[in-house]
Amino acid sequence: MAELVRDAVAAPSMHNAQPWRFRYARGSRTFRLHADFERAMPHSDPDARGLHLGCGAALFNLRVAVANAGFHPGVTLLPDPGDATLLATVGLGAPAAGDVALALLHPAIHRRHTSRYPFSEKEIPANLRTALIEAAREEGIALAFPASWHLRWMEELVQEAEARNLTDSGSEDDLARWTRIGAAESDTATDGVPDYAFGPRKRGGRAPMRDFSGGRPAPDLGSTPFENEPHLAVLSTDGDRPRDWLCAGEGMERVLLLATLEGLATSFSTQALEWPDLRWPLRDPSSGTGHVQMMLRLGYGPKGPKVPRRPVEDVLVTED
Repeated sequence: MAELVRDAVAAPSMHNAQPWRFRYARGSRTFRLHADFERAMPHSDPDARGLHLGCGAALFNLRVAVANAGFHPGVTLLPDPGDATLLATVGLGAPAAGDVALALLHPAIHRRHTSRYPFSEKEIPANLRTALIEAAREEGIALAFPASWHLRWMEELVQEAEARNLTDSGSEDDLARWTRIGAAESDTATDGVPDYAFGPRKRGGRAPMRDFSGGRPAPDLGSTPFENEPHLAVLSTDGDRPRDWLCAGEGMERVLLLATLEGLATSFSTQALEWPDLRWPLRDPSSGTGHVQMMLRLGYGPKGPKVPRRPVEDVLVTED
């Protein structure tokens, strides 16, 4: 069971806060996934939407790991309306249809790392884009690749959000709590974003990158031009409630694992999503519907470094 959870917690989460806890009941062969709200970000994620996305990604990894181990992951979302921390249960059942497709994604779990490096301008093949869109659809969410003026509009919204974050004390506090600067912190951390994963400073280009240093002194990783034509994708849901956020996290991770298997590097752009007045205009302009849950940057380029994870024994409790 520890190995299954080790796979689950390889999931991405906002600022690598890892806001999850697991309980496994031997008798019923059932995992319970709980949110750890002590790891929430009161300013950047006041509704815990991003927290649910991260937990949804961990839930998807657990489904993949269970399927790879030869079981069927029977999932129930939000099983107890009276317990907001209990996000899902996952029972280990007999193999079923669809488990093979999940298991095929397993090799990507520990290969997927966020890359904050420049990507090439090489186009993502149309058939791969279609496969990524279908992967999201399998989890009940929509993935779109904006183009033309919509893409430029999204880039401008991210730039506005990044400018706000640099002068906003709440954003600074969240970033300071979850970044690890200096060898004493970055080499021993079990969570957060270590300075060696910040990536180089952007010197030109339109890729939507975050300055994780927040203006604080940090090791110089140099500066370099980024993409002039970044490949961005947005994940959207019809609703905007905790169940939708969990499904968005599951779909996000399904897309990321497939992208990793297909040789793509990936990263996130959450800046505009952290400001309600900027998040809303990100939606599909042709329909005016849908709630954007995540913006992804994909492309061909260096893989990101492995970042720390909390020990399994810190996040898993086993009971009879």
